[in-house]
Parts: sequence; C-alpha cells; structure tokens
Amino acid sequence: MFPATNIAPASAANDGIELVTSMTLAALAATAQIAAMIDIRPFASLGHADHGWLDARHHFSFASYHEPERMGWGRIRVWNDDRIAAKSGFPPHPHRDMEIVTYVRTGAITHQDSLGNKGRTGAGDVQVMSAGTGVTHAEYNLEDEETTLFQIWIESDQPGATPSWGAMPFPKDSRDGAFQLLASGDAGDGVLTINADARIRGATLSAGKSIELEADPDRHLYLVPSGRVRINGVAANPRDGVAITGENALRIEALDDSELVLVDAR
Repeated sequence: MFPATNIAPASAANDGIELVTSMTLAALAATAQIAAMIDIRPFASLGHADHGWLDARHHFSFASYHEPERMGWGRIRVWNDDRIAAKSGFPPHPHRDMEIVTYVRTGAITHQDSLGNKGRTGAGDVQVMSAGTGVTHAEYNLEDEETTLFQIWIESDQPGATPSWGAMPFPKDSRDGAFQLLASGDAGDGVLTINADARIRGATLSAGKSIELEADPDRHLYLVPSGRVRINGVAANPRDGVAITGENALRIEALDDSELVLVDAR
C-alpha cells in the first residue's frame, strides 16, 4: 500500500486549476489594460525656454530642460514647439545621425546647409533632413511675421548614412478630414523619406467631426493638436502632447477646428 498523502480530491484540484486560470486571465487583462495608454502631457507642463527671438516649448528633455520621465517616446527624441520672431533664426549648427522633420504651422522657414541645399518651407509644408555622417545647417525666419513650427527629431535606423535634405508642399485641403502621409521611412510611399521606421501624418478636422485610424499597439504614437480634441474618449487641449501606445485604433473627435500632427514610430 502506498502511504497516506494529502492529495486533494479531483474536484478540489479542478477548482484550483480554475482558480489559477481565472487569476491568470485577470492578470493578463490587467496587464493589457495597463499597456494600452493615452497619456496627456499638458502644454503648461512642457519645458519652456524664452530667448527673445525664440520662444520654445519642449515636449521632451532638450538643452537646459531635463525631465527624466520625458527623455523621448520610443524612437522619437525631440518635439519642439517653436515661435520664431521675424527676421531671426538659428545660426549654423551641426547635427549627425538624426532624422529631423520640420512642420511649419504659420509663416515660413528658410533652410541652408553645408551640402549646398537651400529652400523655403511655408505654412502647412514639411522639410526633412537626414543628418547621417554630419551636416551643418541654418534655419531663418526671413519673413515680416512670426513663424511657428514643430521640429521633430527621430533616432536614425541607419547611423553613418549619407546626409540629405528635402522639402515638399502639402496643401491643407488635401488632408481635410483625413490623415495625409507627409514623411516616411519607406521610399515607396512617394512622400518625404527619412532613415527611420516612422511615419509623420497631418490632418485638419472641423469642430464636431471625427477621424479614425488603425494603430499598431506595439508602436509609439505622439499627437499634437492645435485645438481641443478627444482621443478614444480622452480629452486633450490645444498644443498638449498625447503619448499613445497599446492601442489598436484611434478615434479623434474635434471639439474645435483643429490641425493634427501625428508621428508613428517604433
């Protein structure tokens, strides 16, 4: 005979399995809920530097603004919300191994670099620069009015690449009520090309209208609206940053007429 043991009856064992299973499922559900995130970074909480000619807000740590919890979002390293006074700008300065996207909101910016490129990018249009092995450039507001823009830096997937610069016009009428692709890491998309697995999109949305977009829950999305919006029911105010991950789809509802800029990166 086998010695007596404290083996539970089969029914009790099954109950235990069911208990463990239900606890595991609950834990997985909780983990999924935590992973799905829409985090609002209020405009007033952004880093701020006023240099007189330049009034800048930093969504992520930049220059003298250091916030350990805002070092970047996925491969997105910088998102600066800049106001540049008329007849002023950034003197020549170097970059390397960074993809730099400039989205002009109002006014215009004139670019010149050590590769011999020169161009003016107006409101609603976009320029990109792949810094690669190194490039020196200057950006000036040569207009008679203030220029406002977003400058976005994305970490390069191709360190040591050949530097390049490009710009394209994107009439706002073409993105009314729908996201338009502005720049991409896929040269086959027919838009501005960067050396990063990322997509930059823009849209304009009238108050009371909504827009929907599929999303990959494993990627990092960052949205900045010009007006009040709701993202999957979460409210954001003008020029807030909206950090998104873990979502399969986005529904953006405009409470005000809004211009939307969205970056989708690893």
